[in-house]
Amino acid sequence: MRRTYLGEFEEIVLLTVAVLGEGAYGVSINNELDEQSGRSVSLSAVHAALHRLEEKGMLSSYLGDATAERGGRRKRLFSVTAQGSQTLHEIRSVRERLWSSIPPNSLPSIAFDL
Repeated sequence: MRRTYLGEFEEIVLLTVAVLGEGAYGVSINNELDEQSGRSVSLSAVHAALHRLEEKGMLSSYLGDATAERGGRRKRLFSVTAQGSQTLHEIRSVRERLWSSIPPNSLPSIAFDL
């Protein structure tokens, strides 16, 4: 199988869907992205990324039940596919190899306020 490359934003959206599990839909993904990364993005950018990831086979979606708080409208819920999971694991593996290959003391020290 040929490798599908993801941009940084697509990777973060895919990871966020994995974090949220069965509750992953546009607004919840957008809120989680903002909370986890401090990155405020438009809902339309999230929807565009979700669409691209679904076209690439990384995500699948289905329409959930209608809810009263949405005026009877249904949510499109997303989940990570096997291909999406494999891609995330490959990305993580590459990043871990690169991080472990950095020679000690070759990066400047920075203090993080956590």
